[in-house]
Amino acid sequence: MGKVVSTTTQRSAAESLAAAVSEMDGITAEVAERNSGTSPRNVVIVSCDPERWRGLAESLRNTHGVDYCSMITGIHWPEGGPEKNWEVVYHFLRMAVSNPPVIDGMVEPIVIDPTKVKGNGVPLEIEVRVNLPETREPCVASVQDIWVGADWNEKETWDLVGIDFEGHVGMRRVLQPHETPPGFHPLQKQHRLRYHDFEEMYDDAQGFLRKPSDAGKIK
Repeated sequence: MGKVVSTTTQRSAAESLAAAVSEMDGITAEVAERNSGTSPRNVVIVSCDPERWRGLAESLRNTHGVDYCSMITGIHWPEGGPEKNWEVVYHFLRMAVSNPPVIDGMVEPIVIDPTKVKGNGVPLEIEVRVNLPETREPCVASVQDIWVGADWNEKETWDLVGIDFEGHVGMRRVLQPHETPPGFHPLQKQHRLRYHDFEEMYDDAQGFLRKPSDAGKIK
C-alpha cells in the first residue's frame, strides 16, 4: 500500500484551521470525522455570518491555502424560521497542488512524501455553511474571483435555488432554459413541480421515456 497522509497529521491540521478561523468575528468552526469512502477523514465544518463570508473566503484562500471549490449547494428552508430561511453550503478542498516546473522543455514531476507534509501542505476538506434570514431576495457575496471552481457553481445555485451572488460577473441560466421566466427557480419550496396536471412523467428536453411502472401516473 502506498504512503498516505496520516490521520493524526490531518486531524492536527484540521484543528489548527478550525481554531484560526474561529478567531474571526461571526465565524465558528469544528472538526468532524467522516467515514464515507475508503478511510476516515477529518473535515473542518464552518458556520459563517453572511456579512463575514467574503473576509473568510479571502482568508481561506490566501492564508490557509484552500485552493479548490468543488461544489456549492443552495437550500430553501421556509420552515427554518426567520434566521435560517435560506442556506448556502460551500465545499472546498486544500489540495496543495502546484504547477510542475518545466526544465529544458520537459515537465518535471513533483514528488512529495506524504509522511512529511505539514502546514498548508496537508490536504483538507472544508465545508462552510452560510445561513440567510427570511427574504425574497437571498444574496451572498460572490467568490468567483477567488476560486475559478465557484463560477459554474454560483450560476447553478442561482439558476435552481434563486440565491444571488453579489459581484458575480456573467450570471446566467445554465440548467434551466434561457427563456425561463424571471423569478422562477425550481428548487424553491413554493414550486410544487411534481404535482401539476401534466400526464407525461418524463416530458423534459433530455427525452427520458416513461417507465412501465409509471404508466397511468401523473407528476
